[in-house]
Amino acid sequence: MQECISAISTPNGTGGVAIIRISGDNALGIAEKMFTPAGKPRAYEPNYMYAGKIEGDGFFDFGFMVYFASPKSFTGENTVEFHCHGGVQIARGILAKTVSCGCRLAERGEFTRRAFLNGKLTLSSAEGMIDMINAESLALLRAGSMLYNEKLSREVKLLQASLTDILAAIAAELDYPEEDLDGLDFEKIKRDLAEVNERIGRLAGSYKCGRKIKNGVLVAICGKPNAGKSSLLNALLGYDKAIVSEEEGTTRDAVEGAIEIDGITYNLIDTAGIRERAGAVEQMGIERAKNAIRTADIVLYLTDGSPAPQEVGGKLITVFNKSDICAPFGKYDVAVSAKTGYGLDALKRLISAAAVGDGALGQAYIVEERHYDALLRAEKALKNAAENAGEITPDLLSVDIKEAWDALGEITGETATEEIINAVFSKFCVGK
Repeated sequence: MQECISAISTPNGTGGVAIIRISGDNALGIAEKMFTPAGKPRAYEPNYMYAGKIEGDGFFDFGFMVYFASPKSFTGENTVEFHCHGGVQIARGILAKTVSCGCRLAERGEFTRRAFLNGKLTLSSAEGMIDMINAESLALLRAGSMLYNEKLSREVKLLQASLTDILAAIAAELDYPEEDLDGLDFEKIKRDLAEVNERIGRLAGSYKCGRKIKNGVLVAICGKPNAGKSSLLNALLGYDKAIVSEEEGTTRDAVEGAIEIDGITYNLIDTAGIRERAGAVEQMGIERAKNAIRTADIVLYLTDGSPAPQEVGGKLITVFNKSDICAPFGKYDVAVSAKTGYGLDALKRLISAAAVGDGALGQAYIVEERHYDALLRAEKALKNAAENAGEITPDLLSVDIKEAWDALGEITGETATEEIINAVFSKFCVGK
């Protein structure tokens, strides 16, 4: 018998409504001890909301109760929710009453963990849910939604199905050697393994973009003193963050701000102007600027026609600023005016294309490092299998293929260890 757990499932604080959730075999029995319906039905029907009195720890509140019968609930178990007024003490008092009636306080992510264990969602779907909850950008929300709706799980299961077919052919050869079978076609096995590995490689390759979607894209704004770096930062942000002055060397340390383009967060850094002669303090800022140029995903170099820096770690976009007072010349990717706003939309399009590519935002991405690591291990095992097909015995060949199958299974949770499962659900809050 699955013990009942309970928790407050809405954020802590004063609000219109608070929700206390109970899940377990006897969820309805516990709820009946605390709830007096206004209409007094003979039996509670699932998926109906009933109005009535909810008993708390020493008080009553008027609210609603809804019952979800197993297996048609989020957790796959019998589940009850109390919808009460949103006072902090009201919610806590009702939660305390659930405990005195037989519940145990839920642990972090325990409701979702039970949903996973009861087959209501995969492990990757659970990770998509927490990504959606914690999303700070529209792009991460979309990526989390694709994960939550099992898009990745479906792709992984298709890959596993292809590997299962190969393993089945090897098993038939090993189990029935006396039968008049055609024998293993190692060339076909190599082709099939290569095809699966190519699909895995494409999926793993999306992590580079997915990581940017999850963590944001670092954009360094650099150039000579008085090139208009601080003005461009302020123009992109839409407010004055950096000090603007005609005096050279005004910016001596990095000034940061964030904008969102097509749902992705871009973390902008306005660096110190790079010049040869500078004081000790300014020189420290210049060294930090050079480091930002080497480590940024995108470098916006404000040019006056002079050559762009050579040691650029990410994508380089040359920007001719001050086009309102000077006709652009030399080599540049886009001309703008931080003062008038001319060219800023074109610059944003270039930034977006440099980060994720044109038209790529509708695709699904690998955003979790855990998934990326599993795909790399699967890719490595299949590469080893393809190289050794025909050179080693079929049983040894199947070991590498099964290793790849298991690595893929870690993504959905099918072969995930208890350690992996615990790590995933530790990211959740209590009540989810």
